[in-house]
Amino acid sequence: MSKKETGKGIGKFVAGAAIGAGLGILFAPKKGSETRRELKEKMEELLNKAKDIDFDDVKKTFEKKVDEIKEDLEDLDKEKALKLAKKKGEEIKKKCQDLVNLAVAKGTPVLENAAEEVRLKAIDVINEVLDKLEDAAPDKKAKKSK
Repeated sequence: MSKKETGKGIGKFVAGAAIGAGLGILFAPKKGSETRRELKEKMEELLNKAKDIDFDDVKKTFEKKVDEIKEDLEDLDKEKALKLAKKKGEEIKKKCQDLVNLAVAKGTPVLENAAEEVRLKAIDVINEVLDKLEDAAPDKKAKKSK
Protein backbone atom coordinates (compact mmCIF):
# COMPACT_ATOMS: atom_id res chain seq x y z
CA MET A 1 0.00 0.00 0.00
CA SER A 2 1.44 3.37 -0.98
CA LYS A 3 1.77 6.31 1.38
CA LYS A 4 -0.89 8.07 -0.66
CA GLU A 5 -3.35 5.18 -0.16
CA THR A 6 -2.45 4.94 3.52
CA GLY A 7 -2.97 8.68 3.85
CA LYS A 8 -6.42 8.38 2.27
CA GLY A 9 -7.34 5.58 4.69
CA ILE A 10 -6.10 7.57 7.65
CA GLY A 11 -7.90 10.64 6.29
CA LYS A 12 -11.18 8.69 6.20
CA PHE A 13 -10.53 7.45 9.73
CA VAL A 14 -9.83 10.97 10.97
CA ALA A 15 -12.94 12.29 9.21
CA GLY A 16 -15.07 9.55 10.75
CA ALA A 17 -13.65 10.22 14.18
CA ALA A 18 -14.30 13.95 13.75
CA ILE A 19 -17.89 13.33 12.73
CA GLY A 20 -18.41 10.98 15.69
CA ALA A 21 -16.90 13.45 18.13
CA GLY A 22 -18.94 16.25 16.61
CA LEU A 23 -22.20 14.34 16.88
CA GLY A 24 -21.42 13.40 20.47
CA ILE A 25 -20.84 17.00 21.38
CA LEU A 26 -23.86 18.28 19.43
CA PHE A 27 -26.22 15.93 21.21
CA ALA A 28 -24.84 16.71 24.66
CA PRO A 29 -27.21 18.73 26.86
CA LYS A 30 -25.28 22.08 26.80
CA LYS A 31 -25.79 25.55 25.44
CA GLY A 32 -25.24 25.87 21.69
CA SER A 33 -22.35 28.33 21.97
CA GLU A 34 -20.57 26.11 24.50
CA THR A 35 -21.17 23.03 22.37
CA ARG A 36 -19.83 24.72 19.23
CA ARG A 37 -16.74 25.92 21.12
CA GLU A 38 -16.08 22.38 22.41
CA LEU A 39 -16.62 20.98 18.94
CA LYS A 40 -14.06 23.38 17.48
CA GLU A 41 -11.58 22.44 20.23
CA LYS A 42 -12.09 18.71 19.69
CA MET A 43 -11.70 19.05 15.93
CA GLU A 44 -8.51 21.07 16.41
CA GLU A 45 -7.16 18.37 18.77
CA LEU A 46 -8.02 15.68 16.24
CA LEU A 47 -6.30 17.52 13.40
CA ASN A 48 -3.20 18.03 15.52
CA LYS A 49 -3.12 14.32 16.35
CA ALA A 50 -3.57 13.40 12.68
CA LYS A 51 -0.58 15.54 11.76
CA ASP A 52 1.57 13.56 14.19
CA ILE A 53 0.74 10.16 12.68
CA ASP A 54 3.74 8.22 11.36
CA PHE A 55 2.35 6.24 8.44
CA ASP A 56 5.18 3.68 8.52
CA ASP A 57 4.47 3.08 12.19
CA VAL A 58 0.75 2.68 11.48
CA LYS A 59 1.52 0.24 8.66
CA LYS A 60 3.83 -1.84 10.86
CA THR A 61 1.26 -1.89 13.66
CA PHE A 62 -1.49 -3.02 11.28
CA GLU A 63 0.74 -5.71 9.77
CA LYS A 64 1.63 -6.98 13.24
CA LYS A 65 -2.04 -7.14 14.27
CA VAL A 66 -3.01 -8.93 11.04
CA ASP A 67 -0.23 -11.48 11.59
CA GLU A 68 -1.42 -12.03 15.17
CA ILE A 69 -4.98 -12.59 13.95
CA LYS A 70 -3.78 -15.06 11.30
CA GLU A 71 -1.84 -16.98 13.95
CA ASP A 72 -4.86 -17.07 16.25
CA LEU A 73 -7.04 -18.34 13.40
CA GLU A 74 -4.60 -21.14 12.71
CA ASP A 75 -4.84 -22.14 16.36
CA LEU A 76 -8.60 -22.23 16.05
CA ASP A 77 -8.71 -24.81 13.33
CA LYS A 78 -11.33 -27.52 13.25
CA GLU A 79 -9.01 -30.37 14.23
CA LYS A 80 -7.96 -28.59 17.40
CA ALA A 81 -11.59 -27.75 18.15
CA LEU A 82 -12.50 -31.42 17.75
CA LYS A 83 -9.67 -32.53 20.02
CA LEU A 84 -10.71 -30.00 22.67
CA ALA A 85 -14.38 -31.01 22.34
CA LYS A 86 -13.47 -34.67 22.85
CA LYS A 87 -11.47 -33.84 25.95
CA LYS A 88 -14.28 -31.71 27.38
CA GLY A 89 -16.79 -34.40 26.47
CA GLU A 90 -14.85 -36.96 28.50
CA GLU A 91 -14.70 -34.54 31.44
CA ILE A 92 -18.46 -33.99 31.27
CA LYS A 93 -19.14 -37.74 31.06
CA LYS A 94 -16.97 -38.32 34.14
CA LYS A 95 -18.75 -35.60 36.10
CA CYS A 96 -22.13 -37.04 35.12
CA GLN A 97 -21.03 -40.50 36.24
CA ASP A 98 -19.79 -38.99 39.53
CA LEU A 99 -23.27 -37.49 39.98
CA VAL A 100 -24.90 -40.89 39.41
CA ASN A 101 -22.44 -42.52 41.82
CA LEU A 102 -23.24 -39.92 44.47
CA ALA A 103 -26.98 -40.55 44.10
CA VAL A 104 -26.40 -44.32 44.40
CA ALA A 105 -24.19 -43.83 47.45
CA LYS A 106 -26.82 -41.68 49.15
CA GLY A 107 -29.46 -44.33 48.47
CA THR A 108 -31.91 -42.02 46.75
CA PRO A 109 -33.56 -43.80 43.80
CA VAL A 110 -35.34 -40.66 42.61
CA LEU A 111 -32.05 -38.75 42.38
CA GLU A 112 -30.31 -41.79 40.93
CA ASN A 113 -32.85 -41.99 38.08
CA ALA A 114 -32.65 -38.25 37.44
CA ALA A 115 -28.84 -38.31 37.50
CA GLU A 116 -28.78 -41.24 35.07
CA GLU A 117 -31.12 -39.35 32.72
CA VAL A 118 -28.78 -36.33 32.89
CA ARG A 119 -25.79 -38.57 32.16
CA LEU A 120 -27.48 -40.18 29.13
CA LYS A 121 -28.66 -36.83 27.76
CA ALA A 122 -25.17 -35.36 28.22
CA ILE A 123 -23.71 -38.28 26.25
CA ASP A 124 -26.25 -37.69 23.44
CA VAL A 125 -25.40 -33.97 23.30
CA ILE A 126 -21.65 -34.66 23.37
CA ASN A 127 -21.97 -37.19 20.56
CA GLU A 128 -24.03 -34.77 18.45
CA VAL A 129 -21.42 -32.03 18.89
CA LEU A 130 -18.56 -34.39 18.08
CA ASP A 131 -20.39 -35.70 14.99
CA LYS A 132 -20.84 -32.15 13.68
CA LEU A 133 -17.21 -31.29 14.35
CA GLU A 134 -16.00 -34.50 12.72
CA ASP A 135 -18.13 -33.83 9.63
CA ALA A 136 -16.56 -30.37 9.42
CA ALA A 137 -13.00 -31.62 9.98
CA PRO A 138 -10.88 -31.37 6.82
CA ASP A 139 -9.61 -34.96 6.89
CA LYS A 140 -12.75 -36.58 8.42
CA LYS A 141 -10.41 -39.28 9.79
CA ALA A 142 -10.87 -38.24 13.41
CA LYS A 143 -12.48 -40.92 15.49
CA LYS A 144 -15.40 -40.26 17.83
CA SER A 145 -14.95 -40.68 21.56
CA LYS A 146 -17.91 -42.58 22.99
